[in-house]
Amino acid sequence: MNDWPQGWSGGRDGRHGGGGGDAQPEGARVMPHVRRPGSVPPRQRQGYDDAPGHAGAPYDSGYNTGQVYGIPRPAGPADPGGPGGGGGRGTGAPPPPAYSPGARPAPDWRRRVKIGSIAVAVAVLATTIGTYAWASGRMRGEVDLAKVIERPQEDDCTTYLIVGSDSREGMTAEDKKRLHTGSADGKRTDSMMILAACGGGNTMISLPRDSDVEIPTFVGSESGKTFKGTGRRVKLNAAYAEDGPELLVRTVEYNTGLRIDHYAEIGFAGFANIVDALGGVELDIEKGFKDKRSGADFQAGRQTLDGEQALAFVRTRYAFAESDLARTKNQQKFLAALASQAASPGTVLNPFRLYPTLGAGLDTLIVDKDMSLFDLAEMFFAMKGVNGGDGTSMNMPVSGSRGGNLVWDKAKVKQLVRQIQNDEKVTVTAD
Repeated sequence: MNDWPQGWSGGRDGRHGGGGGDAQPEGARVMPHVRRPGSVPPRQRQGYDDAPGHAGAPYDSGYNTGQVYGIPRPAGPADPGGPGGGGGRGTGAPPPPAYSPGARPAPDWRRRVKIGSIAVAVAVLATTIGTYAWASGRMRGEVDLAKVIERPQEDDCTTYLIVGSDSREGMTAEDKKRLHTGSADGKRTDSMMILAACGGGNTMISLPRDSDVEIPTFVGSESGKTFKGTGRRVKLNAAYAEDGPELLVRTVEYNTGLRIDHYAEIGFAGFANIVDALGGVELDIEKGFKDKRSGADFQAGRQTLDGEQALAFVRTRYAFAESDLARTKNQQKFLAALASQAASPGTVLNPFRLYPTLGAGLDTLIVDKDMSLFDLAEMFFAMKGVNGGDGTSMNMPVSGSRGGNLVWDKAKVKQLVRQIQNDEKVTVTAD
């Protein structure tokens, strides 16, 4: 079958590829359009509508119009397949489909924040548990209060006996010289105070080491020695020197009637190291003083004391007319300031300050076997409360002296103990 139009020879002398043999060129001839079965309705194309013999005949390019992966492409004014034609999407185009293959969904920020919060909480919890376990393992629970006999009744307050000893444990010869501690063997109490942490307020009571007290009946936990209640009266610090912390606790309870729940003791080196780990402790010294024995040399005013200066400040007694009573006041003042700084957010939330401080304190801090890290923290926060005005700071009331020892005012001591045991506001004064 020959589909060539009549008059088309297909070439010179009827042969293909030879061109026409007429002098004039042939007119334009059009091949008949053959539509493929099942093709998409063709689009009209400008330039072919007016071809001779094909007026209005559409042009079929033979290409798919908008069928991409089975999703029809919407036609719009700016779409080549819609009214108006053009190469881009016009203002009258319908919105794009809700989903396009290969597009990434928008991030779910609410879910990401939730996951991030959970991760942070887990990390904080793990760090807290790890820190607690590490610190608890370093606490030196060496004092057994279960050995103390004939104890006073318990009350709602938590009462601590805080002792500063002159222990030189861990100190080099250079440290002893720098800190003016001397080189005496053994250890003695350099300061003692009772801290009662109560719901109605905290009370810090200094016990002068020259206080006149009676040694009660007791079987020594370290020496095995039996102390008979013969009415023998000694200085308070002698109880510690004779048989250690348990006899000291027994003596304090017997002479005050106040139950001691926890015991905490720190030596010279530990005290100085804690202060240095904190970066020093800021203190307002009302009146300057000097003391060659302790190495104290202070001007009046607000200043930051390092470990060496702090130790000199709390040990000085010979520079004051009141001697030991003036020293106990300075000890209370400094310990409250130290606790306030140690329990501040700047220390607790700063690992570069918290861990060195804990390490410095726990290495030399001796506590009773039942004292937990929470109890230790409560003690520091109670001291901080006293420094912030939430409580009372005082010396044990004294009525006179006997043989160079300070005699407590029995009536005031009894009233003071009763107010603490009943969780009442302390109104007793040392004057």
